[in-house]
Amino acid sequence: MKQLLVCLFTLLFISGCATKSQQDYDTNYDFTQLQRFDQLAASESNDRLSAGRIEQAILEEVLAKGFVLDTNNPQFHVTYGFKVEDKPKDSGMSIGVGTGTWGSGGGVSVGTSVGVPLGSDNVKVQTIQIDVIDTETNRLVWRGTDKFNFDAGGEQKAADTRKTVAKILAQFPPKKGN
Repeated sequence: MKQLLVCLFTLLFISGCATKSQQDYDTNYDFTQLQRFDQLAASESNDRLSAGRIEQAILEEVLAKGFVLDTNNPQFHVTYGFKVEDKPKDSGMSIGVGTGTWGSGGGVSVGTSVGVPLGSDNVKVQTIQIDVIDTETNRLVWRGTDKFNFDAGGEQKAADTRKTVAKILAQFPPKKGN
């Protein structure tokens, strides 16, 4: 029984540390009427490689949701912004809880460990923000954001970009009560 409690505690702790995409939206807007969209490029960016990855991922995700790309008569625009920041690496400190028996007795122990970061003291974090704008009123009606850590570019960053965009757009259109 104690081992089950320790496992549950550990799972709760780990799930509490996971990142979750954030969203905000106009609660009075009727998202059910949306069918057609077009995509707007981000304003000036020095990182066209990341911008292209984000644009492609947004296009794929919105099309997969059943919306139709219509540059002549869209009901909503999808646009985005992104930034890259240097954040200090965490210390890697962890706390462990364990149980065990020895002979006729039992016990519980608590331990800690600290990881020492090697190399740079910073990690790069890319934050992506996706906006949905009503074309009739030119008003922002939905916004979603999320971020991911990366140490290098290439295939891993491209995959993390797609995954992050998918997590953000998983919340669009919003369901009542979200």
